[in-house]
Amino acid sequence: MNRSIRILLLATMIALVTLVAAFNWINLNEAYGSGPPYYSRTTNMDKWTNPLPVLAAVDVFAVLVVALLALWIRRARRN
Repeated sequence: MNRSIRILLLATMIALVTLVAAFNWINLNEAYGSGPPYYSRTTNMDKWTNPLPVLAAVDVFAVLVVALLALWIRRARRN
């Protein structure tokens, strides 16, 4: 495998991890917010949903993609 392709795959992995971390941060901050229980969100508590199941699914998918990319880089490096 060409060195530039390995660097591109590594940059893709770093970008994916950064985007998933930002996605998690934004959603958790929006769901739980700052202050006492869900400050300024008590009027619509019946519409509130827990973001953790969706975030867990996104995290599992991202981990699988990063693992596959790492495996691909590792195998290509051997050949």
